[in-house]
Amino acid sequence: MHRFPTTRASPINRTSMPTTTKVDGLLARHKAALQYLYARINYERIPRLPYHDRCFKLERMQELVDRLGNPERAMRTVHVAGTKGKGSTAAMIGSILRAAGVRTGVFSSPHLDRVEERMTVDGVECPAEDLVELVEMLIPIIEAMDGDRAATGEQPAGPTYFEIITALALLHFVRCGVDTAVLEVGLGGRLDSTNVCLPEVAVITSISLDHTQQLGNTLELIAAEKAGIVKPGVPLVSGVTALGAREVIRSICRQRGSRLIELGTDFDVAYRPPRDLADRDSRGEIDFEGRSGEPVRFRSLPLGMVGRHQAVNAAVALAAVGELRGRGRTILDEQIVSGLAAARCPARIEVVGRRPTVIIDGAHNVASIEALVAAIGESFTARKKILVFATSQDKDIAGMMRLVLPLFDEIILTRYRLNPRAAPPKELAAIAARLTGRVCRVCSKPVDAWNAARASAGPDDLVCVAGSFFLASELRRICTCPT
Repeated sequence: MHRFPTTRASPINRTSMPTTTKVDGLLARHKAALQYLYARINYERIPRLPYHDRCFKLERMQELVDRLGNPERAMRTVHVAGTKGKGSTAAMIGSILRAAGVRTGVFSSPHLDRVEERMTVDGVECPAEDLVELVEMLIPIIEAMDGDRAATGEQPAGPTYFEIITALALLHFVRCGVDTAVLEVGLGGRLDSTNVCLPEVAVITSISLDHTQQLGNTLELIAAEKAGIVKPGVPLVSGVTALGAREVIRSICRQRGSRLIELGTDFDVAYRPPRDLADRDSRGEIDFEGRSGEPVRFRSLPLGMVGRHQAVNAAVALAAVGELRGRGRTILDEQIVSGLAAARCPARIEVVGRRPTVIIDGAHNVASIEALVAAIGESFTARKKILVFATSQDKDIAGMMRLVLPLFDEIILTRYRLNPRAAPPKELAAIAARLTGRVCRVCSKPVDAWNAARASAGPDDLVCVAGSFFLASELRRICTCPT
């Protein structure tokens, strides 16, 4: 039985690692560690993602954390699921806890630039050296599991990429003395590797149609998968508003003896958008009222993120924090105010440039595109609006196109380069033409699409990059580079 590692492991030299010269420096060890991780089964990169308990096997993740001495039990946790909004909500909860002086870890996905972004402690991402040491420590455990499971014919034989990343985050949090970890679900909930935790509070931010081939093609089926995170006796905060999905969640909470705190029943929010985002610090305000337990009211709370949907995410985060306070946590009102205002989440209607205004957004399904369109309409003015768009093959492309085509004056279609799930831009153009007869420009490379948009934009215009976190990842560094 391994207990939480505190000593340095020897450099990677396993036979399953790529053949290299002597690994004698951090950069080489870091490269080898990433190669090892990326060689694992990675469902984030599979276009037609299988979803069943043969591939997504919670027992496999449970075995991994058992072999590691159960790091998930060494800290308090908040578990956050939802079709959209879970990353922003997790960031808000984490920011409020940090403002209250709580040593806080946040596990999120996907990353934009570096794997280390997925695991932050008090807002600081995992240092590369720490990631390398943890990967090197995990390799013999992973390979032992590979061998044990290969003998039974199980596929995949051992832990997947996301399962390993989850374990790395838990170990990093333990090493750093984290008091509370906020864990964002990767996909679904019931079979997700984060579901090995027993949280103080669970959260479902929203339910909409996404990953329908994996989670189901109705809101009710998706709600049942998300509600797989509900544990007996653990309160659940829900921002779900669709009636059928709400009924599914209510039924599961009743079955498991979990107290349910619902938007519209136990807490409410009102949003005041900024008039125009000429002021970089203006993100809008909310009024919040909570009626679960001790009544709570906040007026004119400043948001750290843009959009009406972020007001709902903030309300869900505040309700979750209220549950933590009800369990004896000391979190003052002024800490809630400052923590919520300080919360940031990259690639969520992120303004990265001015004159022209440049927005990066990871919106990748109909609901998140709808939120993006609403936010641009409410909070941004521009002479001309230009969209750089790419998305995945398995998304509702026509549904997203119907929303963006009327808003943007110019649309440039491309594909991201580093993930095979990308939809070919010519297919995107054909869908746009079929829907409206509109001719969109096509660029095979994201950088060419960005350059075309930037060349077309004047100082009073707006350029938006959207459609996928993978596109946001590839273009964010370019968009934020001053040259």
